[in-house]
Amino acid sequence: MRLDGVLFFPVTPFGADGELAEQVLARHVADGVAAGAGGVFTACGTGEFNALDLDEYTRTVATSVAATQGRVPVFAGAGGALPAAKAIARAAAAQRADGLLLMPPYLVTGPSSGLVRYVREVAEAVALPIIIYHRGTARFTPAAVAELAALPNVVGFKDGLGDFDLLQRIILTVRRSTDKEFTFFNGLPTAEFTVPAYRGLGVSLYSSAVFAFAPEIALAFHKAVTGGDEVLVQRLLTGFYLPLVELRDLVPGYAVSLVKAGVRLRGLDVGGVRAPLVDPAPEHVAELEQIIATGLEIAGA
Repeated sequence: MRLDGVLFFPVTPFGADGELAEQVLARHVADGVAAGAGGVFTACGTGEFNALDLDEYTRTVATSVAATQGRVPVFAGAGGALPAAKAIARAAAAQRADGLLLMPPYLVTGPSSGLVRYVREVAEAVALPIIIYHRGTARFTPAAVAELAALPNVVGFKDGLGDFDLLQRIILTVRRSTDKEFTFFNGLPTAEFTVPAYRGLGVSLYSSAVFAFAPEIALAFHKAVTGGDEVLVQRLLTGFYLPLVELRDLVPGYAVSLVKAGVRLRGLDVGGVRAPLVDPAPEHVAELEQIIATGLEIAGA
């Protein structure tokens, strides 16, 4: 399954009672697809995968699949303890997700052979295509990724570390070991900020948290970077993405809660974040509002 364009990572909306707001999620996903998303990655990091129980997760995936109406692929997050990861993967398959983004086994750190076994066991539990997420406690060696790439349903690698020396070695090792189509993409927070560097390694695909609240900006950046408009790329990086990244780095977890605040600022009440994340302080929300306004102006939206 080929992914292309801007990859959309929707937030997971909660109502005033703290419960999953499925109708709001359906609108959020449908609006993103209509705006031009190349794929939907639901119940992943931006979607607070860590804060959802199995029932909520199942309903989130079902709602997202229904809202896309088959127009783009839907990948669902999975991860955590191995039995839970398998159950989550099966739930995603039952709700007709097109694939999985396999996140780290939280808290524990295992050797490379243990990570390979973890991915292999999840891959054996379902037939869905799986993208490995390289971050946190899931740090893969080039040999491990090459071994996993040989599995029929392991189809991609999302880099969330930004270690370019390691990533280059992983890419070269995988390309040397197999001729299957295997997708690499940039999965750093606020990924656009490092797109020029990743493109230097031949990695052009990236996730976009910004698309969740400002698709106009995300699409303008994508058009500029793929069309060679270096002037607009630099204007957006300097005027929008740089202050956004600086704001994001003020408080742990803002990479998620600022996105949710941005969606609210653009008119869709998706509620707040669940613990241990915290919602942005009022002064930070005001700063975010100004950053978005500047980005829209630069993008000509």
